[in-house]
Amino acid sequence: MVRVNNNQLPENLPQLQNLIKRDPESYSDEFHIQYQHFLSLLGVFALNPSEENKSLDDIVMFIAQVAQCYPEVCKEFPVHLADQLRNYATVLDPAMRNCFVKALILLRNKNLVPALDILELFFQLLRCQDKNLRTFLQTHIVTDIKNMNAKHKDMKLNSSLQNFMYSMLKDANPKAAKMSADIMIELYKKNIWNDPKTVNVIATVGCFSKVTKVLVTSLKFFLGHDEEDEEGSGSDSEKEIDLKGAIMANRVTKKTKKRQKQLQQIKKQAVKAQKKKKNAPAFNFSGIHLIHNPQGMAEGLFKQLQGSNERFEVKLMHLDVISRLIGIHELFLFGYYPYITRFLQPHQRQVTRVMQFAAQASHELVPGDIVEPILKTIANNFITERNSSDVMAIGLNATREICMRCPLAMGQDLLQDLAMYKTYKEKSVMMAARSLISLYREQLPALLHKKDRGRQTEAQAERKVRAYGEREVHDTVLGAEALLKNSKTIDIDSDEDTDSNDGEWVKVDHSDNEGVANQDEDDDDESEDDDDDDGDEEDGEDGEEENDDEESDSDGAAESDPESSTSKEKKNKSLEVKMLNQKEAAQELALTRIFTDEDFKRINAANLKKTVTNARKRPLEQDRSEFVKLNNIEMIYKKRKHDKDSRLETVQAGRQDRERFGWKDGRVNEHCSKTNKEKRKTKNFGMLRHKARSKVKKSFRDKQMALRKHLLHQKKMK
Repeated sequence: MVRVNNNQLPENLPQLQNLIKRDPESYSDEFHIQYQHFLSLLGVFALNPSEENKSLDDIVMFIAQVAQCYPEVCKEFPVHLADQLRNYATVLDPAMRNCFVKALILLRNKNLVPALDILELFFQLLRCQDKNLRTFLQTHIVTDIKNMNAKHKDMKLNSSLQNFMYSMLKDANPKAAKMSADIMIELYKKNIWNDPKTVNVIATVGCFSKVTKVLVTSLKFFLGHDEEDEEGSGSDSEKEIDLKGAIMANRVTKKTKKRQKQLQQIKKQAVKAQKKKKNAPAFNFSGIHLIHNPQGMAEGLFKQLQGSNERFEVKLMHLDVISRLIGIHELFLFGYYPYITRFLQPHQRQVTRVMQFAAQASHELVPGDIVEPILKTIANNFITERNSSDVMAIGLNATREICMRCPLAMGQDLLQDLAMYKTYKEKSVMMAARSLISLYREQLPALLHKKDRGRQTEAQAERKVRAYGEREVHDTVLGAEALLKNSKTIDIDSDEDTDSNDGEWVKVDHSDNEGVANQDEDDDDESEDDDDDDGDEEDGEDGEEENDDEESDSDGAAESDPESSTSKEKKNKSLEVKMLNQKEAAQELALTRIFTDEDFKRINAANLKKTVTNARKRPLEQDRSEFVKLNNIEMIYKKRKHDKDSRLETVQAGRQDRERFGWKDGRVNEHCSKTNKEKRKTKNFGMLRHKARSKVKKSFRDKQMALRKHLLHQKKMK
């Protein structure tokens, strides 16, 4: 290899760098000279670290680029840079500080520096008053930890870094603590540090930090605001793509390269959206489920809220996190409910969110006496005729959401009073009241007035009213009785099969003949139901009230006739025995057979059929998720006062007997002729082009007229 003249290399570091990477052994002497020069420059720089040294900047990056070629010589090189950053981090020149940081990152990418040492140093540098540096360090820390855990998670390194982050969150410097919280949250969202330790560090340190920014960041982490904003805003790929409209528009418009490119992009987006719909949804565990001591955290946050002087938005975050903790983990924090009752006023800012928090904090294990004052406060402050219909509807919706999670909180008198709004003149109030009635038809129909209970469905008859604290435990698959029609089940009372098949699988086959017969019977029943449905065209609510009257009449007749009452009791007993036998057979079927997808479809259809009657054409849908949606409270049914035709009539009526809109000229008589100057404004340019060419300069007379006009205008303006 031909060597370059040594006299030129010390002044040309990029060329020397290129040559060293090609042949390190041939240029080792030159590198040693440069390294000694670096040490001397570093000693001079340490005397005045606040000034920029361009020579040191160049030689530091040069050594960082070729350090892998001479690992023994450069063994102390990162130590020197790290010492400079530790000792003079806050007083270093920003350019020199960025140079040292980039050199260390370059060495870390070449695995010449231990990860733990460099990351601890970078966390300490977050205290610097340099926003660009902090952002750069945050990106590098997240990327480096992500790369280290790409193939397999290094639990020892992660544990050491998490312990260091635990101390950084308590740092006195607010910017360093805030950046540390951001890094931990970002690593959790990227599924790198998604373990309970990270969540509990944020819960125990971040949520109780004295720094408001760290506190708000930690509370937002448990609220998941970032995910909700992304879902609510919706990116371009998530929007509805009108592919047919784009193809039709492309047919009738002029074909250009730009439009063809746009059409191709729309097609790609449509294909991508179609694939996204087919993919299975991905579910991530929320951090609030991984808290070790939710009761202690809720009590601590509530105590912090009571003694806080923060903004109202921060207080709302506290209320939101506490309500989610109470609702998800079914906690007991009885002081929370009287505190939140103070904010339940129609004039209160963001009162619908306060109602949402009250509903989220309600669950079945909270005694009804604790939640009942909230319902009474909402009824007194919102559900009164002195308020607008929107306020009344929101109050009824909030009452429904609270009672959906804690049905025992509602008293009989209050429920019957609220149910009377089902005939209110405003549709929004009427629909909200009927939704509350529908809820208690399913949960506790005994609290409703008899005329509001409606016709009892089969599912309501099977449901058992649970007392406070009682849990419903199922010993079989609900609705498995639907499979008994087309299957040969084992006779439970006989012991013939049990002796012969002891310890073996029992084969249960389908009978084609029975299946066809049962299917014909079901079809006949369905056709009869359809005929009944066609004949009944009245509203479901009216039909239910009529059915109630008929039932009340029949009940009265039954009380007067003792023979009919005894026959009714016998019939009920026989039905109970039959249902008990079906339940036992279904339980035995579930134990001896593996259900297929078709079986589960039949079970779901049978369960759905139990929830409807002839008067009620569709099942009641009660969405009981772990989080209360704000839309469920703010949802108001409204009928538009004017459709398009009526609005156009109003517009046309307003235009009558009104002067024509537009520019008005100065003529007294609008039918008289216009001046040549006014006519010139409406003429085609082709008719005036020859005049514009021939008369380039103004005459003295035109200048006089223009000046006179200008002076008169100025006089009027004064």
